[in-house]
Amino acid sequence: MKTQLDTEKDLSAQIAAALRDAIMSGQIMVDERLPSEAELSDTFGVSRPTVREALKRLAAQSLIRTRRGAAGGAFVNRLSYAEAYGQQITTSTLLLSTNDVDFPTACEARFALERACAPLAAQRRSADHLAAMRAEVHRQAQPGLSDEGFCASDVAFHRALVDAAGNPVMSYNLAGVVEAIQPLMNMITYTARNRAEVVALHARIADAVESRDAAGADRALQDLQAYTLTLAQTARKARNTA
Repeated sequence: MKTQLDTEKDLSAQIAAALRDAIMSGQIMVDERLPSEAELSDTFGVSRPTVREALKRLAAQSLIRTRRGAAGGAFVNRLSYAEAYGQQITTSTLLLSTNDVDFPTACEARFALERACAPLAAQRRSADHLAAMRAEVHRQAQPGLSDEGFCASDVAFHRALVDAAGNPVMSYNLAGVVEAIQPLMNMITYTARNRAEVVALHARIADAVESRDAAGADRALQDLQAYTLTLAQTARKARNTA
């Protein structure tokens, strides 16, 4: 574990990063107790308040938990799938919100990853996945549905498609794609969107998945990508002329 710190940079952040790397690499195992604050203070050559701040950073990321008492201390957390899933969404949202990622780049990433799920979804989809996709297509076709409701349904439809692939690793990695990238893209395109066009494309995807037509699902996703890019261009032009 790296213990040499750059005194010109945030010390607590560097300690947190060193401990996080040790956890992620397996040097410190799940449920293992971390060295005490005093021990970490000696190891890194910093004050205990600085160590305490570093531990707070790790706790905020759900990487460690603390326990009081004689057998207490800071322990490496056994992160649940749900917790990891939520963190993936949060991280992806922050990444897109604070960095200069243009719309075509985000769109390319989203659909390239989603299209990777389509063949598996067509092969492995269950009745529940199909029912979820059909329910969202029906919901999106309702005339009284709000913009917020339509966007939420859009996300739910693609979440069902991704989950239909039956691969939890892919579902985890696409959490940020579907539930972070997609809502941000919807914020840009919803004013230019023709709901009937989106509903028709979603219906094509659901039909292809139900009939186990991987190529058909891929073509529908490509068409949806092209339509999404067109919407972004239309919305940008509208803003520039407003």
